[in-house]
Amino acid sequence: MSTFGIPNIAPNLDAHLVARMAEVESLLRSHTRSEYPFVDETAHHLVSAGGKRLRPLLTLLTSQFGDPTGQEIIAAAVACEITHLATLYHDDVMDEAPLRRGVESANMRWGNTIAILTGDFLFAKSSDLLADLGPAAVRLQARTFERLVIGQIMETQGPNPGQDPLEHYLKVVADKTGSLISASARYGAMISGAPKDITETVTVFGEKIGVAFQLADDVIDIASESNQSGKTPGTDLREGVPTLVTLNVMKSTDSADSELKQLLAGPIEDEATVQQVLVELRTHKALDESRVQLHEIAKQARLALGPLPISDATGALMSLCDAVIDRSV
Repeated sequence: MSTFGIPNIAPNLDAHLVARMAEVESLLRSHTRSEYPFVDETAHHLVSAGGKRLRPLLTLLTSQFGDPTGQEIIAAAVACEITHLATLYHDDVMDEAPLRRGVESANMRWGNTIAILTGDFLFAKSSDLLADLGPAAVRLQARTFERLVIGQIMETQGPNPGQDPLEHYLKVVADKTGSLISASARYGAMISGAPKDITETVTVFGEKIGVAFQLADDVIDIASESNQSGKTPGTDLREGVPTLVTLNVMKSTDSADSELKQLLAGPIEDEATVQQVLVELRTHKALDESRVQLHEIAKQARLALGPLPISDATGALMSLCDAVIDRSV
């Protein structure tokens, strides 16, 4: 197992990623600095909390299909992580989340206004990095940001009349999560000078693995009794946010589920009820059904890698599919 949780990764590639990720961390911390101490503190609140760093890791991995040594690759990897961090500040305001990455969320600590403005500050810092990488890099960020915003609006609005709620949810996930992970994979290939067909292949893969990653989090949010996903288990239940598991319950035609479906129709404010619903969901067939759906998306991600040449990097991307599934077991 590698430092990054990728099984069976080639030792030389793992060592390369460790060294490059150290550069990512260094630039991430230095580039988000501010001359204003309070802004510096709020901006580094989530940087210091850690995280999986999946997005920069993907950028580093896909850069292996070109020249992986350039400093521009580090800049792109950091820009992706900063963009992700910015969205977390905004998400926590909208969700009124008390916890993020195992620490108090910025909105709980400093209020919504500061959290929103810190997110805006980080978006500016990300754009500043990408400006040096050329118009194509800036355009990719702009189009990714557009999808992030549209995904959030779609989630807030909910499905249209007659639209399948699960189909709507998967589109939201593709926009809100898949788009930035896809862009992260594309940046690595694009900036390293990888062939165009490889760049397109890893872009498709990135979106698929991004959706799988979110669906794994959905399963973990119900199945785990710890804050494995960085959030308190049952957070989505408290907020009344539909997820893969709850949507599978809602489409059930079993009359025995009627009371559970009624509870899942909105936010659950009573903590005892949240715990009761979690217990019910952990033994419900919808949880296993969700795992099957997760496996299918991960399989699609693996199949998307088919056109890539046989290499250590391709093997690592294949193994990443297994690592995403293993998180939810």
